[in-house]
Amino acid sequence: MARQKHKPQRMCVACRQSQDKKSLVRIVRTNEGVFVDEVGKRAGRGAYLHADPSCWEIGLKKSLERALKTSFTEQDRERLLQYQNILSGLTMTETDQELASQE
Repeated sequence: MARQKHKPQRMCVACRQSQDKKSLVRIVRTNEGVFVDEVGKRAGRGAYLHADPSCWEIGLKKSLERALKTSFTEQDRERLLQYQNILSGLTMTETDQELASQE
């Protein structure tokens, strides 16, 4: 009988649920700023989020900054918001149009 290979588990910093490392999105803090680490190998302090928009909303409010032990700059926040929009299937122009129509 073959032995099952171990799958590393990580916890989403927003909803606190553990899942396979490969199914979560890694966010990493480096000396240059905060980035989405799509490969999962970038050096720096990392934290994980589900690809779910609700987890990203919670994470961007405070839990992600706390997990990475940093404060986001405007550039960091913009990079993360762009990635969140990609995950939710919206382009920046569509998001801007939605915000404009709500006002």
